[in-house]
Amino acid sequence: MNQPKAAIIGLGAIYGMHARALASLDIPITAVCDKNADLAQKVAAELNCKAFTNLTDMLSEGGFNVLHICLPHHLHAPVSIQAMRGGCHVLVEKPMATTVKDAKDMIAASKEHNVYLGVIFQNRYNPGAVLVKETLQSGELGAVKGGFIHVTWHRGQDYYTNSDWRGKWATEGGGVLINQSIHSFDLMNHFLGEPTSIKASIANRAHPLIEVEDVAEGLISYGDIPVSFYVSTIHPYNAPVRVEVVCENGKASVIGAEAEILFSDGRKVTASKAPAQPGGKIYWGSSHDKQIADFYNSLKNGTPLAINGEQGLRTQWLINGIYNAAK
Repeated sequence: MNQPKAAIIGLGAIYGMHARALASLDIPITAVCDKNADLAQKVAAELNCKAFTNLTDMLSEGGFNVLHICLPHHLHAPVSIQAMRGGCHVLVEKPMATTVKDAKDMIAASKEHNVYLGVIFQNRYNPGAVLVKETLQSGELGAVKGGFIHVTWHRGQDYYTNSDWRGKWATEGGGVLINQSIHSFDLMNHFLGEPTSIKASIANRAHPLIEVEDVAEGLISYGDIPVSFYVSTIHPYNAPVRVEVVCENGKASVIGAEAEILFSDGRKVTASKAPAQPGGKIYWGSSHDKQIADFYNSLKNGTPLAINGEQGLRTQWLINGIYNAAK
């Protein structure tokens, strides 16, 4: 693809990360879509493009060949599939879908219509994640012995009551697992490979107005490697996320914006995440730019995506597997 043209559907907080990345790549945005007509018109005026309030009309009008999907979780699969049937390449925000079946249907559509399907897991592009992945692959840390994931954030009731889709199984697909902590589970998959079994529990401890979990804990096995986890949105504040892999010759840790490789012989290697783009949340960092640039490089060169539908499916399987194990 020599001349990509993009459209964005869903103009909530995250869309700005995509718009800025596209601007930095000089990729034109020809259309935006949101059910809120006033918002769609406002953003279209800012970006000098066309505004739509539904996907069908936008696809009929055409003028773009890549669709960025920044919608509520339950809309990711149907919108992706409709766009791919229309011949568009798709880059969808996390989570890929709310069910494994929907994720598989998305992959099938991408293959049937010979289009790219990318899934946003931008934290894989953070310098710290790159450092940990490369060090583990080098073998310098020796065999992996275990690991853990720790995400303790805060979400008040207004986070849910101000939304028409959060806090519901049908539309969010879950709570702290599929939303706030999915990046950490994706990183562990990225580091260790294919999970093989899960034991878990979930609960709603402090949010009586929602259906989904605000706390989850359990044990994931990657073959003979145990990884424990505890995630919640009942903490008083957003504490730094911790993802750690313990090995024969030391340990690799991602803690908030920092990563550290601590070898048993006393050596230490570190890396830091770049701050968020203006207007972005601090824990998003700036790696949307990197992943979106990588996506378009693959389109241009006809090379495989680093984070494609199959990669998204593996993390989808893990999150839904935790829910199934807990239930």
